Amino acid sequence: MNGRTGTPVTIGAMESSSTTPGGSARREATRQKLYEAAVTLIAEQGFSATTVDEIAERAGVAKGTVYYNFASKSVLFEELLRHGVGLLTASLRQAAETTAAEGGSRVDALDAMIRAGLVFIDRYPAFTQLYVAELWRTNRAWNSTLLVVRQQAVAVVEGVLHEGVAQGEFSEEIDVPLTAAALVGMVLVAALDWKSFQPGRSLDDVHAALSRLLQGRVSGRR
Repeated sequence: MNGRTGTPVTIGAMESSSTTPGGSARREATRQKLYEAAVTLIAEQGFSATTVDEIAERAGVAKGTVYYNFASKSVLFEELLRHGVGLLTASLRQAAETTAAEGGSRVDALDAMIRAGLVFIDRYPAFTQLYVAELWRTNRAWNSTLLVVRQQAVAVVEGVLHEGVAQGEFSEEIDVPLTAAALVGMVLVAALDWKSFQPGRSLDDVHAALSRLLQGRVSGRR
Protein backbone atom coordinates (compact mmCIF):
# COMPACT_ATOMS: atom_id res chain seq x y z
CA MET A 1 0.00 0.00 0.00
CA ASN A 2 1.35 3.42 -0.81
CA GLY A 3 0.54 6.62 1.00
CA ARG A 4 -2.42 8.56 -0.37
CA THR A 5 -2.56 12.26 0.35
CA GLY A 6 -6.35 12.12 0.34
CA THR A 7 -6.58 9.30 2.87
CA PRO A 8 -7.52 10.34 6.41
CA VAL A 9 -4.65 9.39 8.69
CA THR A 10 -5.57 11.18 11.90
CA ILE A 11 -4.22 9.32 14.92
CA GLY A 12 -6.85 9.88 17.57
CA ALA A 13 -6.06 11.16 21.03
CA MET A 14 -5.45 8.57 23.71
CA GLU A 15 -6.22 9.34 27.34
CA SER A 16 -3.21 9.80 29.56
CA SER A 17 -3.04 9.83 33.32
CA SER A 18 -0.50 12.63 33.09
CA THR A 19 -2.86 14.99 31.28
CA THR A 20 -3.94 17.98 33.35
CA PRO A 21 -6.12 20.99 32.47
CA GLY A 22 -4.57 24.00 30.74
CA GLY A 23 -1.19 23.77 29.06
CA SER A 24 -1.13 19.96 28.93
CA ALA A 25 -4.25 19.88 26.75
CA ARG A 26 -2.65 22.35 24.36
CA ARG A 27 0.56 20.34 24.26
CA GLU A 28 -1.39 17.15 23.59
CA ALA A 29 -3.13 18.86 20.67
CA THR A 30 0.25 19.89 19.28
CA ARG A 31 1.59 16.36 19.62
CA GLN A 32 -1.45 15.07 17.72
CA LYS A 33 -0.63 17.43 14.84
CA LEU A 34 2.94 16.18 14.81
CA TYR A 35 1.83 12.53 14.86
CA GLU A 36 -0.49 13.15 11.92
CA ALA A 37 2.17 15.01 9.94
CA ALA A 38 4.83 12.37 10.63
CA VAL A 39 2.70 9.36 9.78
CA THR A 40 1.55 10.97 6.51
CA LEU A 41 5.04 11.99 5.39
CA ILE A 42 6.73 8.75 6.38
CA ALA A 43 4.05 6.75 4.60
CA GLU A 44 4.61 8.85 1.48
CA GLN A 45 8.42 8.92 1.34
CA GLY A 46 9.92 6.76 4.08
CA PHE A 47 11.48 7.50 7.44
CA SER A 48 14.99 8.37 6.27
CA ALA A 49 13.78 10.76 3.58
CA THR A 50 11.46 12.64 5.93
CA THR A 51 12.99 15.63 7.69
CA VAL A 52 12.01 17.45 10.86
CA ASP A 53 11.52 20.59 8.76
CA GLU A 54 8.95 18.78 6.62
CA ILE A 55 7.14 17.44 9.66
CA ALA A 56 6.97 20.91 11.18
CA GLU A 57 5.76 22.44 7.93
CA ARG A 58 3.08 19.77 7.44
CA ALA A 59 1.92 20.20 11.04
CA GLY A 60 1.87 23.98 10.69
CA VAL A 61 4.27 24.59 13.59
CA ALA A 62 7.79 25.93 14.04
CA LYS A 63 10.70 23.48 13.84
CA GLY A 64 11.52 24.26 17.46
CA THR A 65 8.08 23.01 18.47
CA VAL A 66 8.99 19.55 17.20
CA TYR A 67 12.09 19.48 19.40
CA TYR A 68 10.18 20.90 22.34
CA ASN A 69 7.84 17.92 22.26
CA PHE A 70 10.28 15.26 21.04
CA ALA A 71 14.05 15.10 21.43
CA SER A 72 14.54 13.93 17.84
CA LYS A 73 12.79 12.56 14.78
CA SER A 74 13.49 9.05 16.02
CA VAL A 75 11.88 9.78 19.39
CA LEU A 76 8.85 11.25 17.62
CA PHE A 77 8.48 8.11 15.52
CA GLU A 78 8.96 5.84 18.52
CA GLU A 79 6.23 7.69 20.40
CA LEU A 80 4.02 7.56 17.31
CA LEU A 81 4.35 3.77 17.24
CA ARG A 82 3.67 3.53 20.96
CA HIS A 83 0.64 5.79 20.66
CA GLY A 84 -0.86 4.09 17.62
CA VAL A 85 -0.43 0.52 18.86
CA GLY A 86 -1.83 1.68 22.20
CA LEU A 87 -4.98 2.79 20.42
CA LEU A 88 -5.23 -0.58 18.66
CA THR A 89 -4.74 -2.44 21.95
CA ALA A 90 -7.43 -0.35 23.64
CA SER A 91 -9.89 -1.06 20.83
CA LEU A 92 -9.24 -4.81 21.03
CA ARG A 93 -9.67 -4.79 24.80
CA GLN A 94 -12.90 -2.82 24.58
CA ALA A 95 -14.31 -5.24 22.00
CA ALA A 96 -13.54 -8.22 24.26
CA GLU A 97 -14.93 -6.55 27.37
CA THR A 98 -18.12 -5.43 25.62
CA THR A 99 -18.72 -8.94 24.28
CA ALA A 100 -18.21 -10.44 27.75
CA ALA A 101 -20.59 -7.89 29.31
CA GLU A 102 -23.23 -8.87 26.76
CA GLY A 103 -22.84 -12.55 27.60
CA GLY A 104 -21.05 -13.56 24.41
CA SER A 105 -18.69 -16.51 24.09
CA ARG A 106 -14.92 -16.27 23.71
CA VAL A 107 -15.34 -17.01 20.01
CA ASP A 108 -17.70 -14.06 19.85
CA ALA A 109 -15.08 -11.97 21.63
CA LEU A 110 -12.40 -12.96 19.12
CA ASP A 111 -14.76 -12.16 16.28
CA ALA A 112 -15.51 -8.74 17.80
CA MET A 113 -11.77 -8.13 18.14
CA ILE A 114 -11.24 -8.99 14.48
CA ARG A 115 -13.85 -6.40 13.54
CA ALA A 116 -12.30 -3.85 15.91
CA GLY A 117 -8.94 -4.43 14.26
CA LEU A 118 -10.42 -3.93 10.79
CA VAL A 119 -12.15 -0.74 11.91
CA PHE A 120 -8.84 0.56 13.28
CA ILE A 121 -6.96 -0.25 10.08
CA ASP A 122 -9.72 1.26 7.94
CA ARG A 123 -9.40 4.46 9.95
CA TYR A 124 -5.59 4.53 10.14
CA PRO A 125 -4.26 2.81 6.99
CA ALA A 126 -1.05 4.84 6.77
CA PHE A 127 -0.14 4.10 10.37
CA THR A 128 -0.86 0.41 9.89
CA GLN A 129 1.38 0.33 6.84
CA LEU A 130 4.22 1.83 8.87
CA TYR A 131 3.65 -0.50 11.79
CA VAL A 132 3.73 -3.66 9.67
CA ALA A 133 6.83 -2.45 7.81
CA GLU A 134 8.67 -1.74 11.06
CA LEU A 135 7.90 -5.20 12.44
CA TRP A 136 10.26 -6.63 9.81
CA ARG A 137 13.15 -4.31 10.66
CA THR A 138 15.57 -5.12 13.47
CA ASN A 139 18.08 -2.27 13.16
CA ARG A 140 15.89 0.58 14.39
CA ALA A 141 16.49 2.43 17.66
CA TRP A 142 12.87 1.88 18.65
CA ASN A 143 12.80 -1.88 17.95
CA SER A 144 12.60 -2.84 21.64
CA THR A 145 9.71 -0.43 22.18
CA LEU A 146 7.91 -1.83 19.16
CA LEU A 147 8.25 -5.38 20.48
CA VAL A 148 6.82 -4.32 23.84
CA VAL A 149 3.77 -2.55 22.43
CA ARG A 150 3.18 -5.35 19.92
CA GLN A 151 3.11 -7.85 22.78
CA GLN A 152 0.59 -5.70 24.63
CA ALA A 153 -1.80 -5.99 21.70
CA VAL A 154 -1.21 -9.72 21.28
CA ALA A 155 -1.62 -10.27 25.04
CA VAL A 156 -5.23 -9.06 24.85
CA VAL A 157 -5.98 -11.85 22.37
CA GLU A 158 -3.99 -14.34 24.43
CA GLY A 159 -6.16 -13.51 27.45
CA VAL A 160 -9.34 -14.39 25.59
CA LEU A 161 -7.81 -17.62 24.29
CA HIS A 162 -6.68 -18.65 27.78
CA GLU A 163 -10.20 -18.01 29.09
CA GLY A 164 -11.65 -20.07 26.25
CA VAL A 165 -9.35 -22.99 27.03
CA ALA A 166 -10.19 -22.77 30.74
CA GLN A 167 -13.92 -22.77 29.98
CA GLY A 168 -13.67 -25.66 27.54
CA GLU A 169 -14.56 -23.57 24.48
CA PHE A 170 -11.17 -24.22 22.88
CA SER A 171 -8.97 -27.29 22.81
CA GLU A 172 -6.23 -27.48 25.43
CA GLU A 173 -3.89 -28.33 22.55
CA ILE A 174 -4.09 -24.76 21.20
CA ASP A 175 -0.74 -22.99 21.22
CA VAL A 176 -2.06 -19.78 22.76
CA PRO A 177 0.88 -17.41 22.06
CA LEU A 178 1.24 -18.53 18.46
CA THR A 179 -2.51 -18.57 17.82
CA ALA A 180 -2.89 -15.06 19.24
CA ALA A 181 -0.04 -13.77 17.09
CA ALA A 182 -1.51 -15.53 14.05
CA LEU A 183 -4.93 -13.93 14.58
CA VAL A 184 -3.44 -10.45 14.92
CA GLY A 185 -1.23 -11.06 11.89
CA MET A 186 -4.17 -12.37 9.87
CA VAL A 187 -6.14 -9.20 10.47
CA LEU A 188 -3.18 -6.92 9.67
CA VAL A 189 -2.18 -8.67 6.45
CA ALA A 190 -5.73 -9.25 5.20
CA ALA A 191 -6.67 -5.64 5.90
CA LEU A 192 -3.62 -4.25 4.14
CA ASP A 193 -4.37 -6.46 1.13
CA TRP A 194 -7.95 -5.19 1.24
CA LYS A 195 -6.94 -1.52 1.33
CA SER A 196 -4.25 -1.95 -1.33
CA PHE A 197 -5.69 -4.40 -3.84
CA GLN A 198 -9.39 -4.90 -3.10
CA PRO A 199 -10.62 -1.45 -2.00
CA GLY A 200 -14.04 -2.12 -3.51
CA ARG A 201 -14.82 -4.58 -0.74
CA SER A 202 -16.74 -3.30 2.24
CA LEU A 203 -15.54 -3.66 5.82
CA ASP A 204 -18.48 -5.98 6.47
CA ASP A 205 -17.43 -8.19 3.56
CA VAL A 206 -13.84 -8.50 4.79
CA HIS A 207 -14.99 -9.12 8.35
CA ALA A 208 -17.36 -11.87 7.18
CA ALA A 209 -14.53 -13.65 5.35
CA LEU A 210 -12.21 -13.53 8.38
CA SER A 211 -15.05 -14.53 10.68
CA ARG A 212 -15.58 -17.70 8.68
CA LEU A 213 -11.91 -18.55 9.05
CA LEU A 214 -12.14 -17.98 12.80
CA GLN A 215 -15.25 -20.12 13.18
CA GLY A 216 -13.75 -22.98 11.18
CA ARG A 217 -10.18 -22.97 12.46
CA VAL A 218 -10.25 -21.76 16.03
CA SER A 219 -13.64 -22.87 17.29
CA GLY A 220 -13.73 -26.06 15.23
CA ARG A 221 -17.19 -25.32 13.83
CA ARG A 222 -18.03 -26.14 10.25
